[in-house]
Amino acid sequence: MKNCQCLPIVLLLIIALLTACSGSAPAVPAANAANAANAASAASAASAAADQNTIKVFAPSSMTDAARELAAAYEAANPGAKIAIEVGHSPTQRLQLLQGARGDVFITASQKDMDDAIQDQSVDGGANKVFATNQLIVVLPPQNPANLQTLADLAKPGVRLLVAVVDTPIGKVTLTALDKMDKQIGSGFKDKVLANIVSNEAGVKPIVSKMQLGEADAGIVFVTDAVAAPALKTIAIPPEMNMISQLNVAPLAEALHPQHAAAFTALVTSAEGQAILKKWGFMPGKP
Repeated sequence: MKNCQCLPIVLLLIIALLTACSGSAPAVPAANAANAANAASAASAASAAADQNTIKVFAPSSMTDAARELAAAYEAANPGAKIAIEVGHSPTQRLQLLQGARGDVFITASQKDMDDAIQDQSVDGGANKVFATNQLIVVLPPQNPANLQTLADLAKPGVRLLVAVVDTPIGKVTLTALDKMDKQIGSGFKDKVLANIVSNEAGVKPIVSKMQLGEADAGIVFVTDAVAAPALKTIAIPPEMNMISQLNVAPLAEALHPQHAAAFTALVTSAEGQAILKKWGFMPGKP
């Protein structure tokens, strides 16, 4: 009987031990929790303060280097301000703005993209400015292994040519320029050139990169892209066969920082801004 009476006591001791082993982890001290909360709050406040001073500019890839230099000039003249350049394709960026993307300034690589943004009411149409123009040029690898010397050489069999996809601003003007060349050069020039295209790239930057690596024989890009890659050889496209693209700038209709948006737009069109743009190969906009 004594053994039977001890059994419940032993079971109770085992249950108590198991409960202690499987108990929850020690609670975080209140002081530690408070410190963590304060740190998170401080980080959030710092991020909010940074956002308040960050002016976001949407720009085309052909403006990459010039936009960065314009941003540096603006920041130097406006202590505390920070310009964030978001580089992309103008049609894609216009759709992003239409879908609710926020920022301050929209720079487009073509007139059509700005016209569409004005129609969308994404930008302040009354403040839109044509601030520069750009044109096409043929780029070649540094060693020019295909020995291309003239535009007519682009139609030679076996030439590996890179162009941009047609839904980009440069892709559209490239096709129009080929139509002009076809009329001037003749002999089925356009069809032969199109047959030599080995890749339709997403924009000018991939074309320049592949030219630098010697992965193709020729590419059609904007003059500004060639200026930014001085190691590449070039073949000029005469004005009568070339296409001029008008670059536009405008503050967004709901700019996060309206005063900065207007001031940055003014910098782009100023003498200082125009000097920066000229350095990177852009031609003047409308008089």
